[in-house]
Amino acid sequence: MTELPLHPNPPDRTPDPSVVVLGRFQPFHRGHESMLISAENWRSANCPETGLIICIGSSNQPQSLENPWDYQERSAMVQAWMEGQDFNAEIVCIPDIEDPPNWVRHAERYHGEAGVMFTTDLQLAELYEAAGWDVILGNLESRENFEGWRVRATAKMLSTVSDEDAVLSILSQTIPERVASYLIKEGAIVRLAFLGESGEPVG
Repeated sequence: MTELPLHPNPPDRTPDPSVVVLGRFQPFHRGHESMLISAENWRSANCPETGLIICIGSSNQPQSLENPWDYQERSAMVQAWMEGQDFNAEIVCIPDIEDPPNWVRHAERYHGEAGVMFTTDLQLAELYEAAGWDVILGNLESRENFEGWRVRATAKMLSTVSDEDAVLSILSQTIPERVASYLIKEGAIVRLAFLGESGEPVG
């Protein structure tokens, strides 16, 4: 297995303890939207003096159908959604190390220590609890409709459709409209038609 490059580098200043949410956001969909709103509601009610940090994982994974959008694009998706929601949070991008037992200590260099992890993922919750973090396990309604692979499969089916209004109408069922608009405007849906599973162009 080829060792993945660790990029981006950790920030120069480690963030203060915060409420942390972590996802791949491939792409940012309505399940993520629900999770972030729940995390912010919990933060406002329980620790309003702390900030909220949105962590974009797998920032160093090579492009493939499973990882079609790089971390800058995913950061832009989250930012587009936040602007439409009047939602404030810090965004950090964290590279994979493919070493779950050491993941939390690695991630703390990016999102800070001794915060609260808000997640809907049981395995992630167990990792952070084992590292001594407080963990809030949220609920994700209609999880089966908002699995990343389903959203990506729909986007790939639409990648050769030239009617942008039709693409937006269908994508907006599972992706917030501002995010879907960003993907269409940037040509980030069309590229799916030309990606093979390895990430290499088809043909």
